[in-house]
Amino acid sequence: MNSAVEVSPETALKMIGEGALLVDVREREEVAEASFDLPGVMLIPFSEFDERFREIPSDREVIIACNLGERSLKATRFLMHNGYRNAVNMQYGIVRWAETGFPMKGELKCNCGGCCCGSPSGSLNSTGG
Repeated sequence: MNSAVEVSPETALKMIGEGALLVDVREREEVAEASFDLPGVMLIPFSEFDERFREIPSDREVIIACNLGERSLKATRFLMHNGYRNAVNMQYGIVRWAETGFPMKGELKCNCGGCCCGSPSGSLNSTGG
């Protein structure tokens, strides 16, 4: 199996504008605090993903996102393994999306211990997600 394609939030926003579907795999509690402020975002929590992934259209470009990009990368690989050819992972997740100033609802509360959200450098070199 080929490795998963990863895209920046900038590329993801462009793809969404061209008709791609954004699938948020964060848990409901995370989404309740902060979410993508875009029409048509599909929520399938990572904890339910293996049971619900078939809700995602296989004939459409799909961008998978989470907090920092780790869970979404796993979900993207899972989709690829199950025949989805147009699934990509959004690198660095909603944290980078928010840092970029893209549309958001609510306030993002990162549980990364300050590795990305609260660090002076703004580094996203965390392995969490």
